[in-house]
Amino acid sequence: VTPDGINKAVVERIIRVDHAGEYGANRIYAGQMAVLGRSAVGPVIQQMWNQEKDHLKKFNELMVAYRVRPTVLLPIWNVTGFVLGAGSALLGKKGAMACTVAVEESISDHYNNQIRTLMEEDPEKYRELLQIIKQFRDDEREHHDIALEHNAESAPAYSVLKIAIQLGCKAAIFLSERI
Repeated sequence: VTPDGINKAVVERIIRVDHAGEYGANRIYAGQMAVLGRSAVGPVIQQMWNQEKDHLKKFNELMVAYRVRPTVLLPIWNVTGFVLGAGSALLGKKGAMACTVAVEESISDHYNNQIRTLMEEDPEKYRELLQIIKQFRDDEREHHDIALEHNAESAPAYSVLKIAIQLGCKAAIFLSERI
């Protein structure tokens, strides 16, 4: 049951884009595991992927509870997420970790913006959604930090790779909020 008096447009936009983001993250980790799953870093990637699977499950539940349609771009995020994950992993462990830093930094910043929006609306009314977003933001920051600990910044062309991936994330967020 959805709470009365919610700003449905805001909630729908948040749930739609966050579902798309968690779906994309799952595809990125699937791509990384396809390339590096049997390597020494495989268990680290798998651990982060398992958390992303939980995030996606929760947003699937919220989409039903709030009657939110998914973005029509999911088929595109399916392919691009996997290609990004596999492509970064083909650069080796450091490339995969650089991708993780870029994506998780973008997503945690995005979650912070959503937290601000909901706090300005009415923190009590959106308490459950705020709690979920804050927890997931903290998980994304943890993934970011794990990737840094695994030498992400030593990846070939790290700065260029990070900027390019983050521009892609911003575009995906913009589009998934609207379409």
